[in-house]
This record gives sequence, C-alpha cells and structure tokens, in this order.
Amino acid sequence: MKAVEAAFQAGIERRIDGISVLVCTAGPREYWLARTGVGPAKASVAAARLLAHQPFSLAVSTGFACALIKAEVGALLAGRDVMQAGGQGADTAPAIEVSGVERDRVMALIEGAKPAGHVGRFVSTDHIIGSASEKRRFSHSTGAIGLDMESAALAAEAQRAQVPFVIIRTASDLLDEDLPLDFNLFLRPTAWLKGVGAILGNPSSVIGLFRLRRQSQAAAKNLTAFFQRYAAGMSADGGGDGLLVDRS
Repeated sequence: MKAVEAAFQAGIERRIDGISVLVCTAGPREYWLARTGVGPAKASVAAARLLAHQPFSLAVSTGFACALIKAEVGALLAGRDVMQAGGQGADTAPAIEVSGVERDRVMALIEGAKPAGHVGRFVSTDHIIGSASEKRRFSHSTGAIGLDMESAALAAEAQRAQVPFVIIRTASDLLDEDLPLDFNLFLRPTAWLKGVGAILGNPSSVIGLFRLRRQSQAAAKNLTAFFQRYAAGMSADGGGDGLLVDRS
C-alpha cells in the first residue's frame, strides 16, 4: 500500500462504511486508495462497500503478485480479466472482464511503457501458493500471467457495480521458486505459533525470508514508478475518479 501511496501527493484519510480510505488528488482527478485485507472474502466486502458509496470511472486491483510466466522480479503484470480457481487450479469459474474507456486507456499506458508490462489473464485462489511445482500447475491449467488472492472477488464487485476494472500488480515472487515458508499458517490466528515454530525449526528459511523481502522492495519500487506515470498521464487527459484497492 505504501508503494502506491508514494506515487501520489499527500491525501486525506476518510472512513467510508467502516473502510479506511486515503483520498488523493492528481490534477482534476480524485483517487481513493483502500486496503482490502488478505483474501477474497475481505476483498469482496471492502469493494462492495466502497463501490456502493459513489460512482467511479475505474477500479484497480493493485499490490504484489506471483508471476506465472517467465519474468523478472518487479515485472509489471496487468490483468484484463481474472478467474477464480479451485485448490489445484483445475476447477475454475468463468473469467470476469469489465471493460470500458478508462480500462483501455490504462492498458495503452501499460503496453507503451519501457519496458512494456506483461498483459493477460490473472487467476485468484483462496490460499497462498508457495511451491514452484504448484505454481507451474496453475500456469499450465489457466494460462494466466499472474496469481493473487483478491482480484477475482474485486472484479465480481466491479462487474456488479458496472465499473471498469483492471489489475495492475508487480511480481514479488517468481514461477520457478519456492516461498521460504507456508505463509498460510499466518492467515489463521490459531496457527501463528505453528508458523513461528516452522521458522525456528528451519533456520535456513530466514535466508529465504530476506530474499523475499529484497524482491518485495524491488516490486514496490516499480509499482510506485508505474503509478507516478499513471497519475501524470490520466491527469493530463482529465476524466473521472478512480478506486485503487490493495490487499495489505
């Protein structure tokens, strides 16, 4: 979230139906930056409340993602559509795409970037995918370029509200690498002790955590750089307000 905030001038904190929102301006446009929390359930609730509050010209799912294609750390991954996948990636719901003028303008900006971002389909899951072998299964079964946990839920709410939707994320972990820990343990309050025990029982995982931290820093830097270009380009063209939602 801080990476996105850094691309805009200081905003005003607001509380909208229980959701904390940072309202920023860039030229004639207003942007609402909101954290959804981790996972599809939290993302759905946050998006539904904010999209019901006022009309938006574009909803953006942003933050970090797992690359499901050969890409470098920090690579820009842009999703035109997204599908919700089951546990092994075999059972997937139909892809959701909510097109519109604002979405197409952002896509043109992404494709015109140097280096150009990767554009394609995203897939969302209800848990963190940590092993390289599992990532490859999702890549092969869905044809997606990126994986996260929230975008499908956000897209469904944007479709319901008839607001154009796009995914703009940067790669913090790569297709052929294992995450150093099972981070799903930290998503359940009752499993935190198991997560800490896993670190203490496997000191080498600390090295992997430092590697992931460096990769996240690189992804954050590139996310900030893109949204700086985004805000400058959209401000020059005018247009309506945007909603940026992040999982952090």
